[in-house]
Amino acid sequence: MRVEVNLYATLARYLPEKVKNAGNLIEVPDGMTVGDLIDQFSVPEKMVKLIFVNGSHAGRETLLKDGSRVGVFPSVGGG
Repeated sequence: MRVEVNLYATLARYLPEKVKNAGNLIEVPDGMTVGDLIDQFSVPEKMVKLIFVNGSHAGRETLLKDGSRVGVFPSVGGG
């Protein structure tokens, strides 16, 4: 199945160029979770603050479906 994955801000460096060049689309096996996807890109767990799937807040255990859009965000600071 195909999913769209977006790693934002400081996490963007973990997204391989071949995925960026493919419009952030990646083939994943059935039964893959968001956590599996994040681990596949070697994103340190402590860096992940928010996860969204199809615009809704999600957790690492959320199962992906064909066409899912995943957004992963780090903690951000500012003032």
